[in-house]
Amino acid sequence: MKRLLLAMPFLVVACAPDTPSEGRRIYEDTCASCHGPSGRGNGPAARDQARPPADLTKIAARRDGLWPMLEVMSIIDGYNRRALPREGMPVFGDFLEGELVDFDSGNGRPAPTPVKLIALVTYLETLQDPPPTGQIP
Repeated sequence: MKRLLLAMPFLVVACAPDTPSEGRRIYEDTCASCHGPSGRGNGPAARDQARPPADLTKIAARRDGLWPMLEVMSIIDGYNRRALPREGMPVFGDFLEGELVDFDSGNGRPAPTPVKLIALVTYLETLQDPPPTGQIP
């Protein structure tokens, strides 16, 4: 099993070398139709949504420049729907299956986490405009 390390206060991710390309592929396959190729919420399926898809390039900007990795992971995997309800946002259980890596969210207790989820969230961080100035778990 591969190990994924997370150091605080800044999240440092060590993962498979293909993580950025895998994250981009997952995004293009599962997210771009609504959120658009650049993540601005203007994909071809956006007009069919009751609520416009979020602009994914402003996640960090909406949080004072900090990248909220665990919050984004929770939105994608559907774990924390109470705190951030996203009407029309599907839960993507099928692409979250497969290889797991140990992921430490900052509490010192690594938990098995889908490598594809980490890859997607790592890719979304690269879409931020402006780039994040820091990270929060």
